[in-house]
Amino acid sequence: MKQFLIAFAIGALSAFAFAPVGLWPLMLLAIAGLLELVWRSKSLKQALATGWGFGLGQFVVGLNWIATAFTYQAAMPAWLGWVAVVLLSLYLAIYPALAAGLAWRFKAEQPIAAVLVLAGAWPVIEWLRGKIFTGFPWNPVGVSLVDTHLLNAATVIGTYGLSLLVVLAGGTLWLLTRKEWRNASILIVVLIAMHFMPWPQTAAATGRNIRVIQPNIGQEDKWREGYGDEAEFRLISLSLKAGGRHPRLLLWPEAAVTDPLEDSRPEDAPYAAMGRARAAALVAPNEYLLTGGLAVFSKDGRKIDSLANSIFILGQGGRELGRYDKAHLVPYGEYLPMRPLLSAIGLSRLAPGDFDFNSGPGPRSVTLPGWGKVGFQLCYEMIFSGEVVDRHNRPDFIFNPSNDAWFGRWGPPQHLAQARLRAAEEGIPVIRSTPTGISAVVDAHGHIIEALPWRTAGVIDTTLPPAASPTFFSRFGNIIPLLLGFVVLLSGIVLGVRRR
Repeated sequence: MKQFLIAFAIGALSAFAFAPVGLWPLMLLAIAGLLELVWRSKSLKQALATGWGFGLGQFVVGLNWIATAFTYQAAMPAWLGWVAVVLLSLYLAIYPALAAGLAWRFKAEQPIAAVLVLAGAWPVIEWLRGKIFTGFPWNPVGVSLVDTHLLNAATVIGTYGLSLLVVLAGGTLWLLTRKEWRNASILIVVLIAMHFMPWPQTAAATGRNIRVIQPNIGQEDKWREGYGDEAEFRLISLSLKAGGRHPRLLLWPEAAVTDPLEDSRPEDAPYAAMGRARAAALVAPNEYLLTGGLAVFSKDGRKIDSLANSIFILGQGGRELGRYDKAHLVPYGEYLPMRPLLSAIGLSRLAPGDFDFNSGPGPRSVTLPGWGKVGFQLCYEMIFSGEVVDRHNRPDFIFNPSNDAWFGRWGPPQHLAQARLRAAEEGIPVIRSTPTGISAVVDAHGHIIEALPWRTAGVIDTTLPPAASPTFFSRFGNIIPLLLGFVVLLSGIVLGVRRR
């Protein structure tokens, strides 16, 4: 129990390596501490419990913003938010437990074998975490490097490869404490070499003008009866604010317009068309508005069957030039799994609203004359490494509207950090517009060009950053970090087996 509690404390400390605190060396120290505890474990069961305790501490602290989200659910008591955080963390902690168990099983009294097995297993278990039960790859340990020069390595080995480097770096510190000078020196050379990976070249500046809108509309107000006029006023006022250059692309947040912008019910379709026209009244010739909104579906033309969380591309007069429907939906947020069963036993309150959202077909690119090809990722979709672009129709930039107003102080900066990783991996700039922040323009290397602070109304007037040449990761995706992980893992296992 004592070792489990120490592991939990070390894991909790490691969460401060993530945004918004961003003390990335803490993650390396935490990994070194985890390795020491695994090394001291007397049995596989104790090693698994140690890894589980580490993960539990990291996730409970790092995912505290989920508890904040529950405070906006009128049908649910606020304290249930922390219950949800703990329950989710109990599950997510299984993955680092597996890595720790493998490291103990094959260490064979060789510290370097334990380091290699843990480092090789880590990208694999994080990839699995992003796949099983629809996936939740929030806060991979590699995201702690987003403000270091090692971000350049993401162009080749992706986010999960960065996680491998984090574990190797932490393992190097641990080897040094054990006076394993030779093996530590080899790993130091590898880590230094990764610093010199070249960034892909970017094209010339685009000169295409954009305006990102952040209206500072809190979740407590967004769906409040009678607040629609105030929200519309803020969006319009910021869109018409003096400054910037024309023609330009206007970018509004997720669900910026709360009334449906498309409705398959014949009697309500004209109202949706009026909503599109009203929103697009701000659009001058050769300009477009990209906004989050809702689409309503009805099989019989009267009763609502489902909704879509969408991005609408609107031209002058409200002309709809395209629509992207969110593909990776949030369970219990945008749909209720097994709704008939859970509703029958009174658990429909777990998901807001009476209707599930439809899932879209996935990443797509749309050509906008004057701005090139735009790809879309709505909110939470942006955290899925290797799944954010149409690889057969590579976009020039990604628009990532989001509603992070649910997520307290920790969620928005963590979300932005993961969007920056997607930009670096793909070599494609990312534009984020959110109601309360953090809205940002991120270049093709994952660096923030401009950003608006949390809980601040304002606009970003700038030019669209150019895309970089296709990165190695953009061509091969997560095959690279997974192969690298398996090679490192097998190397550690072979060392352990030979010693035995």
